[in-house]
Amino acid sequence: MKSAVETLNPTRVRLTVEVPFEELKDSLDAAYKKINQQVTVKGFRKGKIPARVIDQRFGRGAVLEEAVNDALPKFYTEAVNEAELSPLGQPDVDITELKDGETLNFTAEVDVRPALEIPDYSGIEVEVDAVEVTDEDVEKSVEQLRERFASTSPVERAAEDGDVVTIDLQAKVDGEVLEDGIANGVSYTIGSGELLDGIDDAVKGLSAGEEATFTSELKGGSAAGKEAEVTVKVTQVAARELPELDDEFAQLASEFDTLEELKADSRKRLANMKQFDQATQAQERVLEKLLELVEVPVPEKLLEDEINTRKHNLEHHQLGQMGLTLDKYLEIQGKTAEEFETETREAAVKGIKTQFVLDELVKKENLNVNQEELTEHLMRRAASSGMSPDQFAQAVVEGGQVPLLVGEVARGKALAVVVEAATVKDTNGEIVNLDDEEEEETEAAEASETSETSEENAEG
Repeated sequence: MKSAVETLNPTRVRLTVEVPFEELKDSLDAAYKKINQQVTVKGFRKGKIPARVIDQRFGRGAVLEEAVNDALPKFYTEAVNEAELSPLGQPDVDITELKDGETLNFTAEVDVRPALEIPDYSGIEVEVDAVEVTDEDVEKSVEQLRERFASTSPVERAAEDGDVVTIDLQAKVDGEVLEDGIANGVSYTIGSGELLDGIDDAVKGLSAGEEATFTSELKGGSAAGKEAEVTVKVTQVAARELPELDDEFAQLASEFDTLEELKADSRKRLANMKQFDQATQAQERVLEKLLELVEVPVPEKLLEDEINTRKHNLEHHQLGQMGLTLDKYLEIQGKTAEEFETETREAAVKGIKTQFVLDELVKKENLNVNQEELTEHLMRRAASSGMSPDQFAQAVVEGGQVPLLVGEVARGKALAVVVEAATVKDTNGEIVNLDDEEEEETEAAEASETSETSEENAEG
């Protein structure tokens, strides 16, 4: 077999392959054997029909077609390996010449990973938010904890903001009560925004036994997205009582003996959270700077596949679970269809470029993934998916997705290398040291993940 490669553009090549006919022998034998098992000829036992009889009865062309279909993937793979290409997706194959007993010639056009030059990235500088925890931040955190330990007691008065009311609801659409539009004994905190739009104004001012009717768009159920006439009846009004902020509250709500110790712990936790956010911000901004340094051509077909996958996942999974249509989602977001298309394309382009650049860095820096790193990443992915580690691991193995996870971890390590080499300053001009390498690599892995489909396309 002989092959040659022609570069059509930075992300697409054409392979020209010439196969001597004798190299088709195994595939021809397999073709005759397959046809033997599928047909019957009077006077011959099944599977024992001579090749010349098959040629006479069914045509040599049918045998050649079967043999070529069997042989093409093997010869294509050999040509790809010989040229050291990294194909993306499936090739467009065209048989240019097939001479019985002489030769098989074909071409295969396929998208490939572009050749990238990774420049010196040690000069990257980014600015991130400073880690500052104010007294107001601490007070807000303690107040939120205090809210969790609030008690309620029934009152004989009209409902006010912050009260907890027990209510019965009935929803009608086009004058008909919905089968799933009745709910009794619902507990609701006025002002929480956890139920229907308009319910706060409807129940404020009502006492136990009183009711009101208002119009609202249903967020879920059989009539999700439709306007409904909702009747709400208040059966109880209860006032919320917050505990005193003192040492007794600290002992009730935490493992600490004094309020000051509780506040000190809150300050520490808030600082840790802000450091975590700061590290994530540093990784995101370093990645943006890195992508600006590298010219990355994006294969159009891979891009279109990625865009379509992102749209499908949003529309049929995320929005579907919330009972929203894409149009309603865009209305809530205040976006036009054109803006959504532009943002989706930009996100897809960034995802593909990120994968290409970080994969190139993995090779350049000779980064490897060990079992411990893979296991840790699997545990994080399992937690985010709502599955147990064993369930997630089984799904990954059965789906052949282990290489995908390995790639995610490797790209995370590559980004961590760039972040470590970069200069990161906060808004106060202070140098930020991201010392916790393990946490840094963890977050880098998550920052560098792209959708599974683009990954699968890239491996295809």
